[in-house]
Order: sequence, then C-alpha cells, then structure tokens
Amino acid sequence: MPLRYFLATGLVTLAVAAVTVPAGAGSFESVIKGNSARELSRWGRRFEHGEGVARDIDHAIRLYCKAAARGDAAAHYHLGWIYAVGRAGERDDALAAAWFHRAAQQNDAHAERMLARLGYTGEPHQDAVCLLSDGGRANGEGAVVRPMQAGAGGGGTREVAITREHPAQGRVATLVRRLAPDYRLSPNLVLAVIEVESDFNPRARSPKNAQGLMQLIPETAERFGVRDVWDPEQNIRGGMAYLRWLTRYFDGDLKLVLAAYNAGEGAVERYGGIPPYAETQDYVRRIIERLN
Repeated sequence: MPLRYFLATGLVTLAVAAVTVPAGAGSFESVIKGNSARELSRWGRRFEHGEGVARDIDHAIRLYCKAAARGDAAAHYHLGWIYAVGRAGERDDALAAAWFHRAAQQNDAHAERMLARLGYTGEPHQDAVCLLSDGGRANGEGAVVRPMQAGAGGGGTREVAITREHPAQGRVATLVRRLAPDYRLSPNLVLAVIEVESDFNPRARSPKNAQGLMQLIPETAERFGVRDVWDPEQNIRGGMAYLRWLTRYFDGDLKLVLAAYNAGEGAVERYGGIPPYAETQDYVRRIIERLN
C-alpha cells in the first residue's frame, strides 16, 4: 500500500488536539530552555502543525531533538515522520528509519509499522541526526550546529552553534523568514548578512556599486536573475540564491561561503581559504559573532 494510505487511515499520525495559546505565551526561546521531554515534544507538535503558534518546522525539529535526547519515544517517532514525508526538505527514508528504529525500541507500534512499510529491518543504516530544513542540524540541547571544515580559519573541523534568533523585525525580516527555507538557508544567517551588508537599507549602494539589501553587484544580480535590484524581495532572492550556490560550491563550509560572498569565490580559491584582506576577514568575523 502507498504511503498516502497510512496518512489517510491515520496509522502514522498521533492525534493532536487543537490548542489555543494565550498571546505572548510559549515563545520558542522560552520553550526550548525547558527540560521536560514531554513538554518539549508537545511544543514540537504545536510548531510542526502551527497549533496556536506560527508553523515552523525547524523549531519543531529542535524541540523534538531535545526531547529525543531525553528519551521521549513520541519525539523519535515525529522526527521519523518529518523525514519520511519530506517536511524538512527532500524525503529521506534512511534517516526516517533511523528515528523510527529508536521509537520502535520503546515499543512504539506506529514506528514498527512505518519501518515495515519502508522496508527496513534490523539496525538502521545511518545515525539518527536532527537535520534542519537548511541542511544544518540540531544537537541534543536543541541548539543549531554547523560543521566548519579544516582550512576555514584554522583549528580543524569544529561546530559553530547559532545560539540566538536574530532580533530583526519588520517587512524585511518577515520576507527573509518566509523565503529562506526555499533556498535551504538559515533565516538567521541571511539576516546577519543583510545587517552587515546594508544595515537593512534597501537603497544602500557601496562605492563598488553593490546595491540593495544584500549588496548585489550588477554581475551577480544578472547571474541570479534579479531584474530590479532595488526591489527588496528580488534582491533578497538573488542574495539567497548566491549564498545557496556558494554553500554547495564550498561543501557547506560557512566561513568560506561568507568570505566568497564578500570577496568572490575566485579570491577564496586563489588563497585556499579566507583571503588575507582585512575587510573580508572582518566581514566573516562580524557575521559569525552575530550567529553566536
């Protein structure tokens, strides 16, 4: 039977009653600080389905991940379901199976059925990790961590945690938070880039003719299909398309991505890392500080 059968019959979903959350109550920043696995998982369901809060799949994953680290079987199951149906990006059966396996070890009948449906038996083929919609991941405390590859500023491979939500509000911030998942980027990263590039001024122009919120030079704007560089949404889309291209080009190495956004990918390639330009080194440092 196809996967949609399980959806239609309710075999792979747990009933969640609609809830109304009082205004101002239960912000993500306050909820993620909790340590009750049951409450973390309950709030994860609210953010996953938009029940009384704005729907946010990455918030849900981070909450489930923290609950899962504390042994909550429901969180294991819900993470498996997210990856089984592709709610965080492309469908990932192997990752889904890894989470269903953990739930099944706690005698979760729904998870056992999903493992059978996916055709997985025995030990999972990969680790159960909490992948976010932008390709990053959450750890057992719900913090966002991103791999930093060797050669990206020294110190070998390490992880950088994004420990706060960017405080920006208003139309630009709303646009970024709506559009960033389409490019598999962290909204916090994009907002930090905009802050450093233009300080949220859509009419900003640099001496080098970089223009708009994300300071696109005409060649980059044309490269990524931006017709009106002064239109905030087009500018943001062009900048995010470039960031996404750089992320793939540099295998997710965030420091190299930022250095290339500032100085160009050619300069990063020539120097085999962050170029020895004071402006570029300061640019990378300032954005990393904002993410942390």
